Amino acid sequence: MKYCSTRGGVHGWDFRDVLFSGYASDGGMFMPESIPILSPETLRCWSRLSYPKLVVEVAAIFIPSHLIPREDLQDLVHTALSGFAVPEVIRTVQLKDGLSILELFHGDTLAFKDLAMTCTVRFLNYFLQKEKRRATVLVGTSGDTGGSAIQSAKGLCGLDVVVIYPQGRVTPVQEKQMITCMEDNIHVFAADGSSDDIDQPLRHLFADEELVKYHGLMSLNSVNWSRIMIQLAHFIFAYVQLSDMEQIEAHKPLPELEVVVPTGGAGNIAAGFIVKKMGLPLKLVAMVNANDIVHRTVSSGDFTMATNVTQTLAPAIDIQDPYNMERVFWLLLERDYALVKKIMNEFQHLHKYTLLEKHHKLLSSTLSSGTVNDDGILETMRRCWEENQYVLCPHTAVATWHHYHCPHDPGVKRCYLATASPAKFHAAIRRAGLKIDLPEAVKALDKLPWRYQNLERTSNWSKNWEQRLRMTIQSVSLARKNRVAYYS
Repeated sequence: MKYCSTRGGVHGWDFRDVLFSGYASDGGMFMPESIPILSPETLRCWSRLSYPKLVVEVAAIFIPSHLIPREDLQDLVHTALSGFAVPEVIRTVQLKDGLSILELFHGDTLAFKDLAMTCTVRFLNYFLQKEKRRATVLVGTSGDTGGSAIQSAKGLCGLDVVVIYPQGRVTPVQEKQMITCMEDNIHVFAADGSSDDIDQPLRHLFADEELVKYHGLMSLNSVNWSRIMIQLAHFIFAYVQLSDMEQIEAHKPLPELEVVVPTGGAGNIAAGFIVKKMGLPLKLVAMVNANDIVHRTVSSGDFTMATNVTQTLAPAIDIQDPYNMERVFWLLLERDYALVKKIMNEFQHLHKYTLLEKHHKLLSSTLSSGTVNDDGILETMRRCWEENQYVLCPHTAVATWHHYHCPHDPGVKRCYLATASPAKFHAAIRRAGLKIDLPEAVKALDKLPWRYQNLERTSNWSKNWEQRLRMTIQSVSLARKNRVAYYS
């Protein structure tokens, strides 16, 4: 399996090289040069596997055994997923009127990012130890990715993690999960701006090839292919568990499963799109909050950023730059590198692009979408509790709104992805008039010391943030070279 950039400037990379990269040098995102097709027989065999074993099977398709031998891959995945709060790692909850919730949030930070992040960090550490080298991870976060990266990588001697989050735009629990980690290899910045603002200096830093090479600079956002690769597994798991495929005769077409996804940066939707290309008959629905660029793109072809990012009750998807749509476009347009490059260059420079009518029709025939405001989020949370005594997090409510407002074919099963625990969003729970018992790990955050640095809003803020982050990366590398602690 080899990898290429969505913009055509890079080909023939292996998994190890892609793992240690952010964006490709041409500004594109890495994807497999070929998408394997899964046979119905393979899916039937996989239907009997636990989630961790399924992750191994999926990862083995994309990671050649000469890079990570099968036995090592099994050990890495099972170790990564061993600390989750439920033995099965992810689980399905069946509620009233066919409402099936796939809970993906039982990791340390109570968010679905833990599934892919723990595995990806294990893969990184495997190569770092083998090669006796170090790397610096640079992560911009809208809430959950930063905490997950920190918890997965804290204390690892070969890996430093620099996280930047939008101050005042994440929940108190999300913030405390980041700023209370006092390990010497964790460096947290609070930026006076949105998550899309944070992405601007990060793109410039990753475009500096000398900086990237000298400091081993890499990304753990869903820019990183490994994150997307692991996310393929929960779509496949949902399908083999919920589609009733076992009841279909061997020679008959496989049944459809509709999967409804709360969407921000579009990484989860990109993973679902890839699984669809692998032969699974998925009906994908991308649900967004008031930051509705993905919905506008699907419904009208209007791929245009709003002037500002709107703060909502679902902050992890408060995003106007859904960068993983580049992967969706690449798959949709049959790997037309030149066209993808044209679309993304125009979008990045002008912050807008209008899809050609034929491309819009192609997208809207493959992907459905919807948008939900804060009132709709609260209404959904209340209704789900009243009917099921089940508390949704606001992001899961964005998806579940679809269940209550969009009638569907009763012959097609539906699945809603629960991407975070409601325990992370206490204020939203209170606004919905609901109550929840907070886990002890969340309560304990209030008693911990904290450490972070501010990135202030100035007239030249993007350049200033870039310079501050550059200096931190260089200083951390110097400390590691001199074998001294960075924080005294």
